[in-house]
Amino acid sequence: MSATAVPQGSGPRMGLMDKEGKYLTFALAHEEYGLEILKVREIIGYIEVTAIPQTPHYVRGVINLRGQVIPVMDLRAKFGMETTEVTEQTCIIVVEIAQAGRTFNTGIIVDRVQEVLDIGGEDIEEAPQFGAAVCTDFILGMAKVGESVKILLDIDKVLAGAATEDFGAAGAEDTPSLEQA
Repeated sequence: MSATAVPQGSGPRMGLMDKEGKYLTFALAHEEYGLEILKVREIIGYIEVTAIPQTPHYVRGVINLRGQVIPVMDLRAKFGMETTEVTEQTCIIVVEIAQAGRTFNTGIIVDRVQEVLDIGGEDIEEAPQFGAAVCTDFILGMAKVGESVKILLDIDKVLAGAATEDFGAAGAEDTPSLEQA
């Protein structure tokens, strides 16, 4: 059996059961998201960010957090949403991400942090498929919580860089079209 083969008896539900656990939920505009609590290092109120020239539009810059320089991303901009004014609820969630065999901390700006939820595998569904034009690889799953749906993010893939620069982003004017390829 090759390394990518799926063992017999496992199916889509088996993979979703692996995703059950505790998630920190937060809001961007009217949408609710969650990320694995084990990826969260800390939550801080919004502090001024030092801009870095010639970075992508969603990179706000860096902060000095107790002597450590941490890059900060605007998650609204990363997702192609309209940016908004900072409020007293605006937070920076410091997350630990893994890329190219290394782990490091990155801050993500969110409108407001909500709560930590314990989400069972039976309450998580696969990300919807919109066809080849829309990438949903950065979504771990869709959590059904009461009457609402929370989008569970794979924060490593969200912040992976150029490969996920604009997730099928409508309104991303600088995204090259297929005709330009």
